[in-house]
Amino acid sequence: MRISMPLTSLLATAAVTGGLLLAAPGPATAASMVEVTTAAQLKTALAGARPGATIHLADGTYKGNFNATTPATASERITLTGSAKAVLTASGGYGLHLNGASYWTVSGLTVTGGQKGIMIDAAKGVIVDGVTVHGLAMEGVHFRDSSTDGVIRNSKIYDTGNDGDGMGEGVYVGTAGTLSDHSDRVQILGNTIGPDVGGENVDVKEGTTGTRIVGNTFDGSGLTGANYDDSWVDVKGNGVLVQDNTGSHTSNDGYQTHTQQPGWGCGTVFKNNRSTLTGATGPTQLAIDVTDNATDCTTTVYTSNTVKGGKGLTNIGVTP
Repeated sequence: MRISMPLTSLLATAAVTGGLLLAAPGPATAASMVEVTTAAQLKTALAGARPGATIHLADGTYKGNFNATTPATASERITLTGSAKAVLTASGGYGLHLNGASYWTVSGLTVTGGQKGIMIDAAKGVIVDGVTVHGLAMEGVHFRDSSTDGVIRNSKIYDTGNDGDGMGEGVYVGTAGTLSDHSDRVQILGNTIGPDVGGENVDVKEGTTGTRIVGNTFDGSGLTGANYDDSWVDVKGNGVLVQDNTGSHTSNDGYQTHTQQPGWGCGTVFKNNRSTLTGATGPTQLAIDVTDNATDCTTTVYTSNTVKGGKGLTNIGVTP
């Protein structure tokens, strides 16, 4: 039912509001839904997406490299979604590149082929949820160029690093050799990473702060050792929480911290992680190997962490 205000009432309202006619708020516009069935349609939809939109992929193969550059907002996200049978297949480059595409949600679909699976550059608040990423020359999912407050959760990443150069990390946060990439507060939650991941399952680089690695299952059976890749997780950033993870099949350690730059690799906390090191052949074979634990760069390992096989839990004192 629509109720119209008489002209006299409108004029009276205008007098009270200083001569301005204030329009009553209209009904909210329904968020747009774009159904996609071809690679060409997908590229068009990505280019034209606006805050509040949902792009839904039908099951099928989408060949090419797909890019999104339009930012959404925290209150009106852009969603790209499909089932695991909606497969983005690249022959080189990035399967899906979110370049400046803040507040996007990518859910359900599969990304395979190409150099890297999902690359997130200079984008805030990206959520990657329930995807499958595999069959790549290099890493699976990369948060880079100060991509803050991102999340990857409930996803499967395996069979990466097929170029043989040891660049096949499952999830990569930041950029090696620089402190200018502040990809801070990235959350890595409830994923299954491995087998056949050529680098660490998770690599957190110097310059990044506040990464959360919680509730994941790691399988390091694909570690190549090409770039000192001999653990499930390598922490070089600051203030990282590693909690409630389960890992098996490693060439050496479960988790490592390193100080690649002064003042970095500090403040990591390990809680309630379960490590199985059976079959490890490396020199240290520790569940948690801490390379620097100076008074101004501490790491905390709680007694709730457990280990089977190998040579022990950690090389530092533990906290009850």
